[in-house]
Amino acid sequence: MKLSKLFWPVVGAAAIVFSVWILYHDLKGLSYYEFRDSLLAIPPSGWLLAAAATIAAYAALAAYDHLALEHLGHRISLWFITVASFTAYALAHNIGASVFSGAVVRYRAYSSKGLSASEVGVLVAFCSFTFALGTAVLFGLVLIIEPEIIERFAAFLPIEAAFSTGVLILFLVALYIIGSLVGFRPIHTRWLHLEYPRPSVAVRQLLIAPVELLAAAAIIYFVLPAEGNPGYLVVLGIFLASFSAALLSHAPGGIGVLELIFIAALPELEPVDVLAALAVFRVFYLIIPFVLGLGAVFVFEHARYTQMRAKEDDRA
Repeated sequence: MKLSKLFWPVVGAAAIVFSVWILYHDLKGLSYYEFRDSLLAIPPSGWLLAAAATIAAYAALAAYDHLALEHLGHRISLWFITVASFTAYALAHNIGASVFSGAVVRYRAYSSKGLSASEVGVLVAFCSFTFALGTAVLFGLVLIIEPEIIERFAAFLPIEAAFSTGVLILFLVALYIIGSLVGFRPIHTRWLHLEYPRPSVAVRQLLIAPVELLAAAAIIYFVLPAEGNPGYLVVLGIFLASFSAALLSHAPGGIGVLELIFIAALPELEPVDVLAALAVFRVFYLIIPFVLGLGAVFVFEHARYTQMRAKEDDRA
């Protein structure tokens, strides 16, 4: 086996071990009963709002795929796109190495609708870029509106640096939209055809991209205690930083990484309350979708197998 194939699994494992080790030393006095009490303290409205935010997040992810397919010029039923996107993200978020694992699911699904391997590759890249675009937009806005958030991560940095960084990020996003309006030439290679999104697609990317992240952060915000809660914008900023770090670490489900950053960045809240909120996030955003995604894979593969057997029987 090549060392390059082991690189990301090793990085993911190291991130988990390092994060869990630090969390163990920070939380070794925590008891199960405290954690249980924090979960029980979440009001019914918090659970309901968190569930609604989860649905909104995955609906936005389905819109990523829909835009990508429109960009490629393919028309596929909205129901199929929703199920395929949901399954791809549900499995990728839990397995880790989300770009690769999500690509495998998408190829299996969309190739059955006539997409080539290169088109699926463009679709995956488009969706990944849409996510990055949403992250950039929200990072920029948070740093401009709430520049003090930088002190939660790096107290030695001046607040002015956060504000100017936010302006720079939004400027780069604006350049992307301008590039769409100008209409750069497509890139043709033997294996790939890349075309700059049309202005109508690029603008909808800009509008849809942040929705998934806004909703995902809201899951955590809705179940955090009201007392000491720093506000949605701060929770959003911490979520963007922790979720990005979790993706870069390739740790399955971002386990340990999310908890480490959230607890460190929310000193005004009890660690057990933060852990309880993240546990709810994991159940709603990761575990339940993962189980449903596995069910969708089983149904899809069973249907494909039945079709294949039917064709073989017809030939016979």
